[in-house]
Amino acid sequence: MSSEVRSSDVTGSEHSRREVADVLYTPDQRRRRDASKWTLVQGLLAPFQFVVFLISLWLVLRYLTTGAGEAAATASIVVKTLVLYVIMVTGAIWEKAVFGRYLFAPAFFWEDVFSMLVLALHTAYLIALYTGALTVTGLMLLALAAYATYLVNAAQFIIKLRMARRQAPAMAKAASSSSSTRLHSGMMEVAQ
Repeated sequence: MSSEVRSSDVTGSEHSRREVADVLYTPDQRRRRDASKWTLVQGLLAPFQFVVFLISLWLVLRYLTTGAGEAAATASIVVKTLVLYVIMVTGAIWEKAVFGRYLFAPAFFWEDVFSMLVLALHTAYLIALYTGALTVTGLMLLALAAYATYLVNAAQFIIKLRMARRQAPAMAKAASSSSSTRLHSGMMEVAQ
């Protein structure tokens, strides 16, 4: 006999409980997230960082293909890195406000782990630029590697955002169901 539960064997209430068990935010965390000014800050910085990234990517690729615009490409990478530092610091503050810890909250653990790689590569670029450890082409290639990790990390966060949006109705339904169950139980106790 298989120990797996088929979806047809799961009742509606069991399915709802399973969905709630896999939620990204508890009701308290969702309230803290919605009340935090850092949520708005992250919501504004993320698209701004993406625009900075696109401009910088274009400048880096232009330099690599034509040899023109070294200073603009270099400056754009530095700006992109500084914006990354700002969003990482404010993101850690947001995580503390919502989850009670600055980094590696279970809901965002793997995103934070990958963010460390993104930070490491961007920081390696700044160190190599400052020390002259790499040629200009080497610096641009390092920047592209950093940008590739940034794209993966951005995708991770977009997936989590979509997950949170999909789970919001399930959480509201579960909270409503839980409230009505408690109310019904309380009424039964009073009647007895």
